[in-house]
Amino acid sequence: MATFIAIVLAAVLTNNFITVKTYGICPFLGVSKKTSSAVGMGIAVTLVMVIATAVTYPIYEYVMVPLGFEFLEIIVFIFIIASLVQMLEKIIQKVSPSLYNAMGIYLPLITTNCAVLGVCELVIGDTSALLDGAAMNFGWAVLYALFAGLGFTLVMIIMSGMREKLNCIKVSKSLSGFPISMITASFICMAFTVFTYIA
Repeated sequence: MATFIAIVLAAVLTNNFITVKTYGICPFLGVSKKTSSAVGMGIAVTLVMVIATAVTYPIYEYVMVPLGFEFLEIIVFIFIIASLVQMLEKIIQKVSPSLYNAMGIYLPLITTNCAVLGVCELVIGDTSALLDGAAMNFGWAVLYALFAGLGFTLVMIIMSGMREKLNCIKVSKSLSGFPISMITASFICMAFTVFTYIA
């Protein structure tokens, strides 16, 4: 139970991929103008994180390591992630054309989203601190990917809510647009640093 709690807290709060590791900033700033598109992007990234981890972890552990091909991990992981994103893009296009249009260029950019690759790389590395001394296995890896995606989605929703509120108030011309978005993102990141004290 302690390992489960450590994974949840680390993935969602103390080591959040956006606010702490600063991975996935491109969709964070690009797709967070509306809550609906932020939720859609968060769900898409979470799905890709979970499926990519579920595919890459066993391939790395049971194929690449025994054959001595660990040095190819990034190339193999990117190929797998790109394939998954292509499939997800086609599914979203068929199921929800409005969400597909709202995401625009940011949906194919999940392929190069370093948060997705970061999860795949993190779960095969030294995770002793993350798991409170326990050894990483397939179950913990997929669980970490799921909660990392939920943490990503949480921050996307918070940012989109803040940006929607900012659209309702008058902001000085020098701060309107991208500058106020960066200031808002900075305050969100600062707020998340509080959670590092519960680790």
